[in-house]
Amino acid sequence: MAKIKVATVSLAGCFGCHMSFLDIDERLIALLEVAEFDRSPLTDIEHCGPCDVGLIEGGVCNAENVHVLREFRRNCKTLVAVGACAINGGLPAMRNQFALEECLLEAYRDGIGVENPHIPNDPELPLLLDKVHPIHEIVKVDYFLPGCPPSADVFWTFLSALLAGREPSLPYELVHYD
Repeated sequence: MAKIKVATVSLAGCFGCHMSFLDIDERLIALLEVAEFDRSPLTDIEHCGPCDVGLIEGGVCNAENVHVLREFRRNCKTLVAVGACAINGGLPAMRNQFALEECLLEAYRDGIGVENPHIPNDPELPLLLDKVHPIHEIVKVDYFLPGCPPSADVFWTFLSALLAGREPSLPYELVHYD
């Protein structure tokens, strides 16, 4: 029986959702019996190939995030937005209440402790978007796993059902929006 291919990616966030995913600990071994990992912290593969399930954390704050997200969506049959940043922009979206220029000036020119005041302008840096967006504003999302981050038990419960061909359903006590 062919294993289900799973891939993960992180955009603008803290990587906490990936760490929580890895907290499923020894249950990863059981997961590996039915799943094969493509791009993930377990494989260190940079670009995702075609896969069955894609888990994505982080909001969309720059042009590179948009590119990575669209490429990931094209390669994933099922896309899962993981955590507050992917679902609603999370902490990175706190800058949305200010103009981008104001944020850059505060961070690189006018902020406390700035010693070499200049706004970085290098072609190697991705172009910042005016606002941070949740991923569903850019691509179609099939499932949402709330939390900051979702617990290891949320990942386990969700993936166990999905990989077994059942519609995932999280018990109330596992769902947290903090």
